[in-house]
Amino acid sequence: MATPPFMPLLRLLWPVALLAVGVAPLAGQAPTGGTLPSVFFDCDGPNCNSQYYRTEITWVNWVRDRQDSDVHLIVTSQGTGAGGREYQLDFIGEGDFEGYEDQIRHTTLPTDTDREELDGITGALAVGFARFAQEAGFRGLVVIEGQVTAEEDPAEGVVAAEEVEDPWDLWVFRVNGSANLSGEDTRSNRRMNSFVSASRVSPTWKINLFGNVNYNRRRIEITGQDDFVDARTDYGFTQLVAYALADHWSVGVRGEVRRIVSFNQDFRWEFTPGLEYSLFPYEEATRRALTVYYQIGPSYRDYIEKTALGQWHETRWEQSLEIDFSQRQPWGDAGIRIRGSHFLHDLDLYNVSLRGDVEFRIVRGFSVNAEANVGWVSDQIYLAAGSATTEEELLDLVRRSQSFTYGMEFGFSVQFGSIYNNVVNNRFGGGGFGGFFGRGR
Repeated sequence: MATPPFMPLLRLLWPVALLAVGVAPLAGQAPTGGTLPSVFFDCDGPNCNSQYYRTEITWVNWVRDRQDSDVHLIVTSQGTGAGGREYQLDFIGEGDFEGYEDQIRHTTLPTDTDREELDGITGALAVGFARFAQEAGFRGLVVIEGQVTAEEDPAEGVVAAEEVEDPWDLWVFRVNGSANLSGEDTRSNRRMNSFVSASRVSPTWKINLFGNVNYNRRRIEITGQDDFVDARTDYGFTQLVAYALADHWSVGVRGEVRRIVSFNQDFRWEFTPGLEYSLFPYEEATRRALTVYYQIGPSYRDYIEKTALGQWHETRWEQSLEIDFSQRQPWGDAGIRIRGSHFLHDLDLYNVSLRGDVEFRIVRGFSVNAEANVGWVSDQIYLAAGSATTEEELLDLVRRSQSFTYGMEFGFSVQFGSIYNNVVNNRFGGGGFGGFFGRGR
């Protein structure tokens, strides 16, 4: 049976004998149990386009609540060294199928179009659902067709990394630039931004280099006074070199050269070696991670104005410790980060911050979420001795002295009604490809 045009060819090594796999519904044939597998789609991040997947995969029931599902699908992802993304698809059995677990990984290329990325993920989802259907007894749903002919050797398409001839030696370069002009009679704003980056990621090494230059000119007409004009140019160059020391250990060094006008810094450089320990294997980072990161190093600052501590320039040593925990599970997701730092020459110059977020599914159709952060600040050695103007304070153009920061957000979601989420209707979905383009919103 031919594969329908709406199902993509799958670039998955499952099994090795199939270089490309097509999964398609069997027309006119009902499953053994008379029903379709029910799927709860749980995704947070890029390409969480449930409407597209529901349109392409019509041989499962998409439900709105985890308690109504046969399989809970959790989609997480992380960036790859070349600029693409690696998606991790976890299939977790629910109800009568509790205990079933399966995992598929799919990698997109940085040159893939949006459609190619969606089609690739759709194919990976289809294979995962087919494997679940076979294991759970939903037989007769799909047929798997290999695209390898008898004359072809399946092993020819599987190449080890060391066998690839890469003239770029895994290096990836990016250049970006933009310009913006906006305004009206009483105000105008000009912005020009540019950046260049180079990165190389291998199983043992990670190298990231990034440089940027930003120009911003703002003019505001003030009644009875001269126009307020603020023009500034910031630039920066940062580098990270990290090495996989062992299964749970990594070492690295961060460097920085920067100009930040709002922080009263005409020139700044930092050099900070660091050590990181991961309690869980790094391969599980998209589902759960607990890392401890420590760094120490010197920092030089040349100030635009004399600081409140009477310095025009200074070199200070600083150390920091950061503990980061995050996880995404069938009940929801949660994360917490604790970070503390201080200058070695004066322990009273410190910065401590705590940030956490949680989303919890309490009962069917009801979930709560919360996010909060709090910080204690006592390390603003860069503050200028002079006071800021009223305009600079109102426009937040300069940093001001503070000792405490906080933020909180709470929310909940209640959903009831039909458990099914299969129907797709694109009418009045938005004017143009941008959703609200041309709608005057």
